[in-house]
Amino acid sequence: MATVSQKQDIRKFSVADISSFLASKGEKAFRAKQIYAWLWQKSANSFEEMTNLSLKLREMLQAHFDITALTVDQQQISNDQTIKSTFKLYDNHIIEGVLIPAKDRMTACVSSQVGCSLTCKFCATGYMSRKRNLEPGEIYDQVVAIARQAEENYEQPLTNIVYMGMGEPLLNYANVLKSVEHITSPEGLNMSPKRITISTAGIAKMIRKLGDDEVKFNLALSLHAANDEKRNEIMPINESNTLVALRDALKYYFQKTKNRVTYEYIVFHNFNDSLKDAEELYRFTRHLPCKVNIIEYNPIAEADFVNTKEDKLAKFAKYLEGKGVIVNVRRSRGKDIDAACGQLAIKEEK
Repeated sequence: MATVSQKQDIRKFSVADISSFLASKGEKAFRAKQIYAWLWQKSANSFEEMTNLSLKLREMLQAHFDITALTVDQQQISNDQTIKSTFKLYDNHIIEGVLIPAKDRMTACVSSQVGCSLTCKFCATGYMSRKRNLEPGEIYDQVVAIARQAEENYEQPLTNIVYMGMGEPLLNYANVLKSVEHITSPEGLNMSPKRITISTAGIAKMIRKLGDDEVKFNLALSLHAANDEKRNEIMPINESNTLVALRDALKYYFQKTKNRVTYEYIVFHNFNDSLKDAEELYRFTRHLPCKVNIIEYNPIAEADFVNTKEDKLAKFAKYLEGKGVIVNVRRSRGKDIDAACGQLAIKEEK
């Protein structure tokens, strides 16, 4: 990169790119590492913050580059202390992210796209159109903002990150993996990849690519039915990514990474909550080491699904446990502010 003809986001460039640019301007190339540290370790939102650079260099960077950081547009705190943030992007698109506090962890739930293209029938985001993919810096900025909320509100550091907000992460594959790199790298936030979970509705070829790339983070599959007919009904993506294709892709992923898979399963009343459904789920999950998160359904205005009854949920979980499956029953957080699983949506962008 010899010259830059118009302002671009400096965070789109590598250390080598920035070094080449500095050299072309007669600046010392080693300054590139300092700039990079300001961007990805110290999360600088402006060149003015880069106080170990000369004023002349900062002004030159300002003349050629932008740092297109997102801003917190709105913030809501739930009765259970969950915090939902509405983030405004540089082009005025809006996304949402959530801080989920618990006794033993502080979890950031981040978005990977503006909207979503997958039209899952139980998810509010699925009723939005997909506007665009998020850049790595925009995903990183959500983590930084939510980590600050954890410190400021609960005096606790962020411990976990889940890519379970708006969008399908594996349809923004390169940017999502680049964001993980910035979050986990010693030159970035230096978080352990084992503290990160990426959730997918099930893109078989991209699950295989995760295996080929030997990723270190955790993978969760939003399953919700282990029967093609039922899954097609609530998740149209299943028509082109059948359960057999997903099973084979997950077996390949596990073979390459040795990472245990998490299955997420919302139990809907009289739809997928019978013991026969539990048996189908067991048969699907038994092929590799895994755990199952049974998730409470969170109502949305666009759909008329109903959460299962407590006694049926208990029988469902007991059946799986009897088969030796590791089961966690997840209770909703932030439901009163539409921050719970499946409720994130920007009303005015539908």
